[in-house]
Amino acid sequence: MSAPFRFGVNMIATESKAEWIEKCRRAEELGYDVIGVADHLGVPAPIPAMLAAADATERVLINSFVLNVPFYNPVLLARDIATIDQLSGGRVELGLGAGYVQAEFDTAGIPFPSAGRRVDQVAEAAATLRRLFADPEYKPKPARPGGPPLLIAGWGDRLLRVAAEHADIIAFTGGTTSDSGRIAVALPEQADERVAYVRGQLGNRGDSVEFNILVQALALPGERAKVLEWITAHLPEGAADRLEEIPTLLVGTYEEMAEELRARRKRYGFGYITVLETNMEKFAPLIPLLR
Repeated sequence: MSAPFRFGVNMIATESKAEWIEKCRRAEELGYDVIGVADHLGVPAPIPAMLAAADATERVLINSFVLNVPFYNPVLLARDIATIDQLSGGRVELGLGAGYVQAEFDTAGIPFPSAGRRVDQVAEAAATLRRLFADPEYKPKPARPGGPPLLIAGWGDRLLRVAAEHADIIAFTGGTTSDSGRIAVALPEQADERVAYVRGQLGNRGDSVEFNILVQALALPGERAKVLEWITAHLPEGAADRLEEIPTLLVGTYEEMAEELRARRKRYGFGYITVLETNMEKFAPLIPLLR
């Protein structure tokens, strides 16, 4: 029997405390299980935003989706995350990523490491966090023994190997990214290969690790052309007639989308579905269909 679906929404913007509280409470009301907070320049800082989201809600988990690891000292990050986990009553899910937008490093005055070095930094951070949170004498003490569940996002071999070694949740990015931040969307056969690769790396951990996917857009009947116009620049050549198959898109009626998500869970193992804030309301009718 498949594990129940989980649903997350990744928040990216706010103009005021009142708006942030309203959005977080709305996500909880709609039935989302996780509120994610992005980590990019130009949007709210993830650590204080996570704490505010936890304070505004009662049930949902609060996730960093995902932290740009090269920006952080792992020991200081452990302190921040343990504090939020403690103050939220154990509702933190910690998401880590390697960072990919060179302009953000340049703006922050931080050297932009090679891709390999950024992956190494994720591995080092994950190992440090695991070690600190496993220490029964560590302070501040996380609410849960061993600390929050760890999510690592990636697509390439090296980062997925790190995720397979350390993560409780592996978030498949659903395509490749360039240093400029451009995303190239993956087709089903590419997702098959990436999932098979990860399963090979997981070994005996395979049954205990959750798979996540970020859905970039939804197209209800009549909206296909609009989504195609937006996504075309990110598609491989000849893929415009395959929108319904792409793992990071949902196309059709709500009933068709729900059936497609069930099929993808069976095919790829994607049982934890995250959407962008812009699609929070639009995706919400799928939640009761899939409970």
